[in-house]
Amino acid sequence: MERYIYMDNAATTPVKKEVLEEMLPFFTEKYGNPSSVYKLGSANRVEVEKAREKVALALGADKSEIYFTAGGSESDNWAIKGAAYKYRDKGNHIITTKIEHHAVLNTCKYLEKQGFEVTYLDVDEDGIVKLDDLKRAIRDNTILISVMFANNEIGTIQPIKEIGEIAKEHNILFHTDAVQAIGSIKIDVNELNIDLLSLSAHKFFGPKGVGALYIRKGVRIDNLISGGGQERNKRAGTENVAGIVGLGKAIELAYENFEEKNKYIISLRDRLIEKIEKNIKYVRLNGHRTQRLPGNVNVSFEFIEGESLLLMLDMNNIAASSGSACTSGSLDPSHVLLAIGLSHEIAHGSLRLSLSELNTEEEVDYVVEKLVEIVDRLRQMSPLYEKIKEEK
Repeated sequence: MERYIYMDNAATTPVKKEVLEEMLPFFTEKYGNPSSVYKLGSANRVEVEKAREKVALALGADKSEIYFTAGGSESDNWAIKGAAYKYRDKGNHIITTKIEHHAVLNTCKYLEKQGFEVTYLDVDEDGIVKLDDLKRAIRDNTILISVMFANNEIGTIQPIKEIGEIAKEHNILFHTDAVQAIGSIKIDVNELNIDLLSLSAHKFFGPKGVGALYIRKGVRIDNLISGGGQERNKRAGTENVAGIVGLGKAIELAYENFEEKNKYIISLRDRLIEKIEKNIKYVRLNGHRTQRLPGNVNVSFEFIEGESLLLMLDMNNIAASSGSACTSGSLDPSHVLLAIGLSHEIAHGSLRLSLSELNTEEEVDYVVEKLVEIVDRLRQMSPLYEKIKEEK
């Protein structure tokens, strides 16, 4: 089999063998509907509750505070819309940031059309929210603060504890999109004063199409999906038992040998950053150098275009992603990279490499070797780069 290197774990991860093995019976012999009263169904209800306990344990929460969803986007939508509609008699102002995932940003834009007001906070050059800006943005009618735990593009980790304290002090609900953080950061929702938290299984070696929303006990939000009485009358729809079981197993595995795994992934990340900066000129590391996700490396190369870089990496059997959104049909560069102050030209030459415990030092070295070749080849086709060389 031809060599293939996967470094796009922020986009999705493979399902671990142990996770798949736990899921498989629920597609065949254990196919009962958990809402049914007979054994085939009620036995599955028990399995759903076991998974709920595993998610709660990982978050330092009570299992009654965990609600299963179809993934991170649904959880974000439910948290933000649910809080907005529930508390609109108290106020109509929401605070978020300019670097959120589109599941948050587009939900906020939708709510603006419904009469809500949204403040989009700036971030500094490392992508970190300024706490003084947050405090100044709070109004008497502010009902929700939504700030992601860690950024999906540049990997920067936010001062979540401090944000939670500010929200609590002002009696404002605090939601965090922790989709990228689960499995990479230890999270205690009580210690961090988090009221609502979104997560998705496929970011930590679980299946796609299943996630969860943590809702602190005592916090009331409107339902997003109406129908039957599943999820304690909060989220209608027959439970995805196989997916939920897989989510439970995946989050359990994510925090086994946690310190050891993180130490290894950080060593790979730092090796990758060091070798890129040492071997390639005109490169910029995006995001905070140390206050970032263990496996995230986001760099911008001057004088090249990100889509060409991605395609040539793919030709060398290396899977990565770009800070540019051009691969999804848009010519606009990443909103995150623009928010941290990059020009359109530099933002277009960005690359995100996201590592996991499955990657190796050998793979890191090979990727750098290929990057050096590809970046040099692309720059040779750049008139601007030729001009810079002549000037020097």
